[in-house]
Amino acid sequence: MNLLAIETSTEACSVALVHGDQVIARSEIAPRRHAELVLPMADALLAEAGLGRHALDGIAVGRGPGAFTGVRLGISLAQGMALALDVPVVTVSSLAALALEAPEDDATILAVIDARMGEIYAASYRRDDNGGLITLDDERVCLPAALALSPSPAWHVVGSGWSTYADVLRPHLTGELRSAEGARYPQARHVAELAAREFAAGNAGAPEHALPVYLRDKVALTLVEQGKA
Repeated sequence: MNLLAIETSTEACSVALVHGDQVIARSEIAPRRHAELVLPMADALLAEAGLGRHALDGIAVGRGPGAFTGVRLGISLAQGMALALDVPVVTVSSLAALALEAPEDDATILAVIDARMGEIYAASYRRDDNGGLITLDDERVCLPAALALSPSPAWHVVGSGWSTYADVLRPHLTGELRSAEGARYPQARHVAELAAREFAAGNAGAPEHALPVYLRDKVALTLVEQGKA
């Protein structure tokens, strides 16, 4: 299978290519530069693998949650490429992709992205016996102080939400905190990893059915809410 994956939901802009048993990737922390970087990254990976775009069997994309413009960009690019190439699309939770940045053991993983406006995007997971993920709760957007988590004997925490709200989030974690990495972002290589399972299971869909997940409609504070009015 030749599968191209895109992830642009956060500050990290990344693209990955599954080519047979190999995965190659490009990633750069580049806020507000995703639109100029994604296609050159994709072309560089295809050139490295010696493939043309028409050799692709499918497109995978991080569907969010994350930055509104980044999520929209990734979905739009995936849809456009898939329509042009007449290939299917798989969308992958950006929080699930982020969770795969955590160490591989039996601890529960909290994936948490700084959603701005004083909120976080969050979900928790556990690794299964085949290297995949078991989703333990729904993705949600909430105040850090309002995050409700089921008890677990051990945790890994990954994502920018930890960098911003570690002091608020730590009391919500029962048991041992085995690791906490705030400078982690969803990566296309993990989108590709999760999407490959969906393709193998026959769960790829038509490009027009690839939809973003924002979790909230509001993307900015009013002047009153910012205290500037």
